[in-house]
Amino acid sequence: MGQQETVATSLADTVREGIGAALAQVDADLARRYPGDPGTRQPVHTVYVPGDVFAAGTLRSWGDQALAALDAHAPDAGALAAVLGIPDALATDVHDRVRAKLTREPIEDLRIDFEDGYGPRPDAEEDEAAARAAALVAAAYREGTAAPYMGIRMKCMEAAVRDRGIRTLDIFLTGLMAAGGLPDGLVLTLPKVTYAEQVTAMVRLLEAFEKAHGPAAGRIGFEIQIETTQSILGADGRATVARMIEAAEGRATSLHYGTFDYSASCGVSAAHQSLDHPVADHAKAVMQVAAAGTGVRLSDGSTNVLPVGPTEQVHAAWRLHHGLVRRSLARAYYQGWDMHPAHLPTRYAAVYAFYREGLEQAAARLAAYVAKAGGDVMDEPATAKALSGYLLRGLDCGAVDTAEVARLTGLTRADLDVLAGRPAATA
Repeated sequence: MGQQETVATSLADTVREGIGAALAQVDADLARRYPGDPGTRQPVHTVYVPGDVFAAGTLRSWGDQALAALDAHAPDAGALAAVLGIPDALATDVHDRVRAKLTREPIEDLRIDFEDGYGPRPDAEEDEAAARAAALVAAAYREGTAAPYMGIRMKCMEAAVRDRGIRTLDIFLTGLMAAGGLPDGLVLTLPKVTYAEQVTAMVRLLEAFEKAHGPAAGRIGFEIQIETTQSILGADGRATVARMIEAAEGRATSLHYGTFDYSASCGVSAAHQSLDHPVADHAKAVMQVAAAGTGVRLSDGSTNVLPVGPTEQVHAAWRLHHGLVRRSLARAYYQGWDMHPAHLPTRYAAVYAFYREGLEQAAARLAAYVAKAGGDVMDEPATAKALSGYLLRGLDCGAVDTAEVARLTGLTRADLDVLAGRPAATA
Protein backbone atom coordinates (compact mmCIF):
# COMPACT_ATOMS: atom_id res chain seq x y z
CA MET A 1 0.00 0.00 0.00
CA GLY A 2 1.49 3.33 -1.04
CA GLN A 3 2.25 5.89 1.58
CA GLN A 4 -0.35 8.36 0.24
CA GLU A 5 -3.14 5.84 -0.16
CA THR A 6 -6.08 5.85 2.23
CA VAL A 7 -8.11 2.94 3.50
CA ALA A 8 -11.83 2.64 2.98
CA THR A 9 -14.25 3.09 5.93
CA SER A 10 -18.02 2.84 6.20
CA LEU A 11 -18.93 4.68 9.40
CA ALA A 12 -19.48 8.42 9.55
CA ASP A 13 -17.59 10.49 12.11
CA THR A 14 -20.89 11.14 13.85
CA VAL A 15 -21.08 7.46 14.83
CA ARG A 16 -17.72 7.60 16.57
CA GLU A 17 -18.58 10.93 18.16
CA GLY A 18 -21.91 9.58 19.37
CA ILE A 19 -20.26 6.58 21.00
CA GLY A 20 -17.72 8.85 22.66
CA ALA A 21 -20.49 11.04 24.04
CA ALA A 22 -22.45 8.00 25.26
CA LEU A 23 -19.40 6.64 27.10
CA ALA A 24 -18.10 9.95 28.48
CA GLN A 25 -19.65 9.31 31.88
CA VAL A 26 -18.21 5.79 31.95
CA ASP A 27 -14.77 7.17 31.08
CA ALA A 28 -15.00 9.68 33.92
CA ASP A 29 -16.24 7.04 36.35
CA LEU A 30 -13.38 4.68 35.49
CA ALA A 31 -10.83 7.45 36.00
CA ARG A 32 -12.34 8.39 39.36
CA ARG A 33 -12.83 4.93 40.78
CA TYR A 34 -9.69 3.26 39.41
CA PRO A 35 -6.82 5.79 39.43
CA GLY A 36 -4.17 3.08 39.83
CA ASP A 37 -1.18 2.97 42.14
CA PRO A 38 -0.63 6.19 44.11
CA GLY A 39 3.11 6.04 43.49
CA THR A 40 4.07 6.28 47.17
CA ARG A 41 6.09 3.84 49.23
CA GLN A 42 4.08 1.08 50.88
CA PRO A 43 5.52 -0.07 54.22
CA VAL A 44 6.18 -3.78 54.57
CA HIS A 45 4.53 -3.91 57.98
CA THR A 46 2.67 -2.02 60.69
CA VAL A 47 3.66 -2.19 64.36
CA TYR A 48 0.99 -1.46 66.98
CA VAL A 49 2.03 0.03 70.34
CA PRO A 50 -0.56 0.86 73.05
CA GLY A 51 -1.09 4.58 73.65
CA ASP A 52 0.17 4.40 77.23
CA VAL A 53 3.30 2.46 76.23
CA PHE A 54 4.49 4.54 73.28
CA ALA A 55 7.47 6.72 74.15
CA ALA A 56 10.13 8.80 72.43
CA GLY A 57 12.49 5.81 72.39
CA THR A 58 10.00 3.17 71.21
CA LEU A 59 11.35 2.80 67.67
CA ARG A 60 14.94 2.48 68.78
CA SER A 61 13.95 0.14 71.59
CA TRP A 62 12.20 -2.20 69.15
CA GLY A 63 15.25 -2.18 66.89
CA ASP A 64 17.59 -2.94 69.78
CA GLN A 65 15.38 -5.76 71.05
CA ALA A 66 15.18 -7.22 67.55
CA LEU A 67 18.97 -7.12 67.19
CA ALA A 68 19.36 -8.75 70.60
CA ALA A 69 17.00 -11.55 69.56
CA LEU A 70 18.97 -12.05 66.36
CA ASP A 71 22.27 -12.15 68.24
CA ALA A 72 20.90 -14.59 70.80
CA HIS A 73 19.12 -17.02 68.49
CA ALA A 74 20.72 -16.63 65.01
CA PRO A 75 24.04 -14.82 65.46
CA ASP A 76 25.33 -15.32 61.92
CA ALA A 77 24.08 -15.77 58.38
CA GLY A 78 24.36 -19.53 58.43
CA ALA A 79 22.34 -19.85 61.60
CA LEU A 80 19.52 -17.62 60.32
CA ALA A 81 19.46 -19.42 56.97
CA ALA A 82 19.30 -22.81 58.67
CA VAL A 83 16.34 -21.78 60.84
CA LEU A 84 14.34 -20.20 58.04
CA GLY A 85 15.40 -22.26 55.04
CA ILE A 86 16.98 -19.35 53.19
CA PRO A 87 19.14 -20.55 50.26
CA ASP A 88 22.89 -20.48 50.97
CA ALA A 89 23.49 -18.14 48.05
CA LEU A 90 21.28 -15.49 49.68
CA ALA A 91 22.14 -16.12 53.32
CA THR A 92 24.90 -13.56 53.87
CA ASP A 93 23.25 -10.81 51.88
CA VAL A 94 19.90 -11.26 53.61
CA HIS A 95 21.45 -11.45 57.08
CA ASP A 96 23.56 -8.35 56.51
CA ARG A 97 20.62 -6.37 55.15
CA VAL A 98 18.40 -7.42 58.05
CA ARG A 99 20.98 -6.24 60.57
CA ALA A 100 21.45 -2.97 58.72
CA LYS A 101 17.68 -2.42 58.56
CA LEU A 102 17.21 -3.07 62.27
CA THR A 103 19.96 -0.57 62.98
CA ARG A 104 18.82 2.10 60.53
CA GLU A 105 15.04 1.84 60.30
CA PRO A 106 13.59 -0.96 62.44
CA ILE A 107 9.93 0.10 62.00
CA GLU A 108 8.46 1.33 58.73
CA ASP A 109 4.94 2.06 59.97
CA LEU A 110 3.94 2.60 63.60
CA ARG A 111 0.42 2.91 64.92
CA ILE A 112 -0.19 4.24 68.42
CA ASP A 113 -3.16 2.20 69.53
CA PHE A 114 -6.17 3.61 71.37
CA GLU A 115 -8.43 0.67 70.52
CA ASP A 116 -8.02 -2.99 71.53
CA GLY A 117 -4.40 -2.58 72.58
CA TYR A 118 -5.38 0.28 74.88
CA GLY A 119 -8.89 -0.52 76.02
CA PRO A 120 -11.37 1.56 78.00
CA ARG A 121 -9.80 4.18 80.25
CA PRO A 122 -11.04 7.20 82.20
CA ASP A 123 -11.58 10.09 79.80
CA ALA A 124 -8.94 12.28 81.42
CA GLU A 125 -6.37 9.51 81.07
CA GLU A 126 -7.08 8.93 77.36
CA ASP A 127 -7.15 12.69 76.74
CA GLU A 128 -3.68 12.98 78.22
CA ALA A 129 -2.36 9.97 76.29
CA ALA A 130 -3.71 11.32 72.98
CA ALA A 131 -2.16 14.75 73.56
CA ARG A 132 1.12 13.11 74.55
CA ALA A 133 1.07 10.94 71.40
CA ALA A 134 0.67 14.02 69.22
CA ALA A 135 3.57 15.78 70.93
CA LEU A 136 5.83 12.73 70.58
CA VAL A 137 4.97 12.15 66.91
CA ALA A 138 5.50 15.81 66.06
CA ALA A 139 8.87 15.80 67.87
CA ALA A 140 9.96 12.60 66.09
CA TYR A 141 9.29 14.09 62.65
CA ARG A 142 10.92 17.36 63.64
CA GLU A 143 14.04 15.61 64.94
CA GLY A 144 14.32 13.08 62.12
CA THR A 145 13.73 10.04 64.34
CA ALA A 146 10.23 9.13 63.09
CA ALA A 147 9.26 6.05 61.18
CA PRO A 148 8.34 6.76 57.55
CA TYR A 149 4.68 6.38 58.57
CA MET A 150 3.14 7.06 62.00
CA GLY A 151 -0.30 7.73 63.41
CA ILE A 152 -3.04 6.39 65.66
CA ARG A 153 -5.78 3.79 65.66
CA MET A 154 -8.85 5.34 67.24
CA LYS A 155 -11.83 3.54 68.68
CA CYS A 156 -14.47 2.55 66.15
CA MET A 157 -17.70 4.23 65.06
CA GLU A 158 -19.99 1.92 67.05
CA ALA A 159 -22.29 3.75 69.45
CA ALA A 160 -20.67 2.59 72.69
CA VAL A 161 -17.25 4.08 71.92
CA ARG A 162 -17.94 6.52 69.07
CA ASP A 163 -17.70 9.74 71.06
CA ARG A 164 -14.50 8.62 72.74
CA GLY A 165 -12.90 7.71 69.42
CA ILE A 166 -13.84 11.04 67.86
CA ARG A 167 -12.48 12.96 70.83
CA THR A 168 -9.16 11.08 70.77
CA LEU A 169 -8.76 11.71 67.06
CA ASP A 170 -9.57 15.40 67.54
CA ILE A 171 -7.04 15.77 70.36
CA PHE A 172 -4.33 14.00 68.35
CA LEU A 173 -4.84 15.98 65.13
CA THR A 174 -5.25 19.27 66.98
CA GLY A 175 -2.00 18.58 68.83
CA LEU A 176 -0.17 17.95 65.56
CA MET A 177 -1.49 21.18 64.09
CA ALA A 178 -0.39 23.12 67.16
CA ALA A 179 3.07 21.54 66.91
CA GLY A 180 3.62 22.64 63.33
CA GLY A 181 1.15 20.81 61.11
CA LEU A 182 0.34 17.35 59.82
CA PRO A 183 3.41 15.27 58.89
CA ASP A 184 3.61 13.74 55.43
CA GLY A 185 3.75 10.25 56.95
CA LEU A 186 0.55 10.63 58.99
CA VAL A 187 -1.68 7.54 58.95
CA LEU A 188 -5.01 7.08 60.75
CA THR A 189 -6.79 3.76 61.24
CA LEU A 190 -10.56 3.26 61.57
CA PRO A 191 -11.21 -0.17 63.12
CA LYS A 192 -14.14 -2.58 63.22
CA VAL A 193 -16.05 -1.09 60.31
CA THR A 194 -19.36 -2.83 59.67
CA TYR A 195 -21.32 -0.39 57.49
CA ALA A 196 -20.24 1.94 54.70
CA GLU A 197 -22.06 4.72 56.56
CA GLN A 198 -19.40 4.54 59.28
CA VAL A 199 -16.78 5.27 56.63
CA THR A 200 -18.87 8.22 55.43
CA ALA A 201 -19.02 9.47 59.02
CA MET A 202 -15.21 9.37 59.17
CA VAL A 203 -15.06 11.41 55.95
CA ARG A 204 -17.40 14.04 57.37
CA LEU A 205 -15.33 14.17 60.56
CA LEU A 206 -12.11 14.80 58.62
CA GLU A 207 -13.79 17.36 56.40
CA ALA A 208 -14.86 19.30 59.48
CA PHE A 209 -11.34 19.19 60.89
CA GLU A 210 -9.82 20.42 57.62
CA LYS A 211 -12.28 23.30 57.47
CA ALA A 212 -11.47 24.23 61.07
CA HIS A 213 -7.68 24.14 60.68
CA GLY A 214 -6.92 24.89 57.05
CA PRO A 215 -5.27 21.79 55.54
CA ALA A 216 -6.21 21.26 51.91
CA ALA A 217 -9.53 19.50 51.39
CA GLY A 218 -8.91 15.75 51.22
CA ARG A 219 -5.48 16.06 52.84
CA ILE A 220 -6.24 13.54 55.61
CA GLY A 221 -6.71 9.92 54.57
CA PHE A 222 -7.31 6.81 56.63
CA GLU A 223 -7.10 3.03 56.66
CA ILE A 224 -10.16 0.81 56.94
CA GLN A 225 -9.76 -2.27 59.10
CA ILE A 226 -11.63 -5.33 57.88
CA GLU A 227 -12.40 -7.17 61.10
CA THR A 228 -16.07 -8.11 60.83
CA THR A 229 -18.08 -10.37 58.57
CA GLN A 230 -20.34 -7.42 57.73
CA SER A 231 -17.39 -5.66 56.10
CA ILE A 232 -17.13 -8.52 53.59
CA LEU A 233 -20.75 -9.52 53.05
CA GLY A 234 -23.72 -7.30 53.89
CA ALA A 235 -27.13 -8.29 55.18
CA ASP A 236 -28.47 -7.90 51.63
CA GLY A 237 -26.01 -10.48 50.31
CA ARG A 238 -23.82 -7.95 48.49
CA ALA A 239 -20.07 -7.60 48.92
CA THR A 240 -19.56 -4.66 51.29
CA VAL A 241 -15.89 -3.72 51.12
CA ALA A 242 -16.17 -2.11 47.68
CA ARG A 243 -18.96 0.11 49.01
CA MET A 244 -16.65 1.16 51.86
CA ILE A 245 -13.93 2.22 49.43
CA GLU A 246 -16.52 4.27 47.54
CA ALA A 247 -17.86 5.77 50.78
CA ALA A 248 -14.35 7.01 51.65
CA GLU A 249 -14.57 9.48 48.75
CA GLY A 250 -10.91 9.09 47.82
CA ARG A 251 -9.59 9.18 51.39
CA ALA A 252 -9.11 5.43 51.90
CA THR A 253 -5.40 4.63 51.80
CA SER A 254 -5.51 0.92 52.62
CA LEU A 255 -7.53 -2.04 53.83
CA HIS A 256 -6.09 -3.93 56.83
CA TYR A 257 -7.21 -7.47 57.59
CA GLY A 258 -7.78 -8.13 61.30
CA THR A 259 -6.91 -11.78 61.84
CA PHE A 260 -8.40 -12.48 65.22
CA ASP A 261 -11.51 -10.30 65.25
CA TYR A 262 -12.53 -11.53 61.82
CA SER A 263 -11.83 -15.18 62.60
CA ALA A 264 -13.77 -14.93 65.85
CA SER A 265 -16.72 -13.30 64.08
CA CYS A 266 -16.82 -16.34 61.80
CA GLY A 267 -16.85 -18.69 64.79
CA VAL A 268 -13.31 -20.03 64.30
CA SER A 269 -11.96 -21.44 67.56
CA ALA A 270 -8.97 -19.69 69.08
CA ALA A 271 -6.57 -22.54 68.31
CA HIS A 272 -7.25 -22.26 64.58
CA GLN A 273 -7.31 -18.49 64.12
CA SER A 274 -4.53 -17.78 61.65
CA LEU A 275 -3.61 -15.84 58.52
CA ASP A 276 -3.82 -19.03 56.45
CA HIS A 277 -7.25 -20.22 57.63
CA PRO A 278 -9.79 -20.58 54.79
CA VAL A 279 -12.02 -17.81 56.23
CA ALA A 280 -9.01 -15.48 56.13
CA ASP A 281 -8.23 -16.41 52.54
CA HIS A 282 -11.83 -15.77 51.50
CA ALA A 283 -11.99 -12.35 53.18
CA LYS A 284 -8.66 -11.27 51.74
CA ALA A 285 -9.58 -12.43 48.24
CA VAL A 286 -12.70 -10.25 48.38
CA MET A 287 -10.64 -7.32 49.68
CA GLN A 288 -8.07 -7.81 46.94
CA VAL A 289 -10.57 -7.74 44.11
CA ALA A 290 -12.45 -4.77 45.59
CA ALA A 291 -9.26 -2.73 45.96
CA ALA A 292 -7.67 -3.63 42.61
CA GLY A 293 -6.95 -0.54 40.55
CA THR A 294 -8.40 1.86 43.13
CA GLY A 295 -5.07 2.94 44.61
CA VAL A 296 -6.11 1.48 47.97
CA ARG A 297 -3.36 -0.76 49.34
CA LEU A 298 -3.77 -4.07 51.20
CA SER A 299 -2.31 -5.27 54.46
CA ASP A 300 -2.47 -8.74 55.93
CA GLY A 301 -2.90 -9.31 59.64
CA SER A 302 -0.62 -10.81 62.27
CA THR A 303 0.31 -13.95 64.13
CA ASN A 304 -0.04 -13.97 67.91
CA VAL A 305 2.66 -16.63 68.36
CA LEU A 306 5.52 -14.63 69.87
CA PRO A 307 9.24 -15.49 69.42
CA VAL A 308 10.09 -15.56 73.13
CA GLY A 309 11.59 -18.09 75.53
CA PRO A 310 14.32 -20.67 74.86
CA THR A 311 15.98 -20.79 71.45
CA GLU A 312 14.04 -23.84 70.28
CA GLN A 313 10.76 -22.04 71.00
CA VAL A 314 11.95 -18.84 69.30
CA HIS A 315 13.03 -20.79 66.23
CA ALA A 316 9.60 -22.45 65.97
CA ALA A 317 7.85 -19.07 66.19
CA TRP A 318 10.27 -17.60 63.64
CA ARG A 319 9.61 -20.41 61.16
CA LEU A 320 5.87 -19.90 61.53
CA HIS A 321 6.09 -16.14 61.08
CA HIS A 322 8.54 -16.38 58.19
CA GLY A 323 6.30 -18.87 56.39
CA LEU A 324 3.21 -16.73 56.85
CA VAL A 325 4.98 -13.61 55.57
CA ARG A 326 6.25 -15.51 52.53
CA ARG A 327 2.76 -16.83 51.89
CA SER A 328 1.32 -13.33 52.03
CA LEU A 329 3.96 -11.95 49.67
CA ALA A 330 3.24 -14.66 47.11
CA ARG A 331 -0.45 -13.71 47.32
CA ALA A 332 0.33 -10.02 46.68
CA TYR A 333 -0.16 -8.92 50.28
CA TYR A 334 2.98 -6.84 50.62
CA GLN A 335 2.30 -5.54 54.13
CA GLY A 336 1.34 -7.16 57.44
CA TRP A 337 1.24 -6.54 61.18
CA ASP A 338 4.07 -7.33 63.60
CA MET A 339 3.24 -7.83 67.27
CA HIS A 340 6.66 -8.12 68.95
CA PRO A 341 10.22 -6.80 68.41
CA ALA A 342 11.46 -10.33 67.77
CA HIS A 343 9.11 -10.57 64.79
CA LEU A 344 11.17 -7.95 62.96
CA PRO A 345 14.14 -10.21 62.02
CA THR A 346 11.85 -12.71 60.31
CA ARG A 347 9.71 -9.99 58.71
CA TYR A 348 12.73 -8.47 57.01
CA ALA A 349 14.40 -11.81 56.28
CA ALA A 350 11.28 -13.03 54.47
CA VAL A 351 10.80 -9.74 52.58
CA TYR A 352 14.44 -9.42 51.57
CA ALA A 353 14.76 -13.03 50.42
CA PHE A 354 11.53 -12.65 48.41
CA TYR A 355 12.85 -9.68 46.45
CA ARG A 356 16.46 -10.80 46.14
CA GLU A 357 15.76 -14.32 44.93
CA GLY A 358 13.70 -13.00 42.02
CA LEU A 359 15.80 -9.93 41.26
CA GLU A 360 17.87 -11.18 38.34
CA GLN A 361 15.00 -12.95 36.59
CA ALA A 362 12.64 -10.01 36.98
CA ALA A 363 15.30 -7.57 35.81
CA ALA A 364 16.19 -9.70 32.78
CA ARG A 365 12.54 -10.05 31.74
CA LEU A 366 11.94 -6.33 32.12
CA ALA A 367 15.09 -5.43 30.19
CA ALA A 368 14.07 -7.81 27.39
CA TYR A 369 10.57 -6.31 27.31
CA VAL A 370 11.91 -2.76 27.03
CA ALA A 371 14.41 -3.79 24.35
CA LYS A 372 11.78 -5.93 22.59
CA ALA A 373 14.43 -8.61 22.59
CA GLY A 374 12.14 -11.59 23.01
CA GLY A 375 13.50 -14.56 24.91
CA ASP A 376 11.87 -17.68 26.34
CA VAL A 377 9.01 -15.71 27.95
CA MET A 378 6.72 -13.38 25.99
CA ASP A 379 5.68 -10.62 28.39
CA GLU A 380 2.85 -8.17 27.89
CA PRO A 381 2.46 -4.60 29.25
CA ALA A 382 0.54 -5.88 32.29
CA THR A 383 3.42 -8.20 33.17
CA ALA A 384 5.95 -5.42 32.64
CA LYS A 385 3.88 -3.37 35.07
CA ALA A 386 4.03 -6.17 37.64
CA LEU A 387 7.79 -6.67 37.13
CA SER A 388 8.42 -2.94 37.62
CA GLY A 389 6.24 -2.90 40.73
CA TYR A 390 8.21 -5.83 42.15
CA LEU A 391 11.51 -4.00 41.67
CA LEU A 392 10.12 -0.75 43.08
CA ARG A 393 8.89 -2.46 46.24
CA GLY A 394 12.28 -4.10 46.65
CA LEU A 395 13.96 -0.70 46.33
CA ASP A 396 11.59 0.95 48.80
CA CYS A 397 12.22 -1.51 51.63
CA GLY A 398 15.98 -1.83 51.10
CA ALA A 399 15.98 -5.38 49.73
CA VAL A 400 17.70 -4.24 46.53
CA ASP A 401 19.78 -1.21 45.60
CA THR A 402 19.28 1.40 42.90
CA ALA A 403 22.68 0.73 41.38
CA GLU A 404 22.15 -3.01 40.93
CA VAL A 405 18.68 -2.52 39.45
CA ALA A 406 20.10 0.03 37.00
CA ARG A 407 22.96 -2.34 36.12
CA LEU A 408 20.62 -5.28 35.52
CA THR A 409 17.87 -3.43 33.66
CA GLY A 410 19.46 -0.29 32.25
CA LEU A 411 16.50 1.61 33.76
CA THR A 412 16.22 4.44 36.24
CA ARG A 413 13.74 4.71 39.10
CA ALA A 414 11.74 7.13 36.96
CA ASP A 415 11.67 4.56 34.14
CA LEU A 416 10.33 1.93 36.53
CA ASP A 417 7.63 4.32 37.76
CA VAL A 418 6.42 4.84 34.20
CA LEU A 419 6.37 1.12 33.42
CA ALA A 420 4.54 0.42 36.69
CA GLY A 421 1.90 3.00 35.85
CA ARG A 422 2.83 5.12 38.83
CA PRO A 423 3.19 8.87 39.07
CA ALA A 424 6.71 10.00 39.94
CA ALA A 425 7.70 8.74 43.39
CA THR A 426 6.80 11.15 46.19
CA ALA A 427 7.81 9.12 49.20
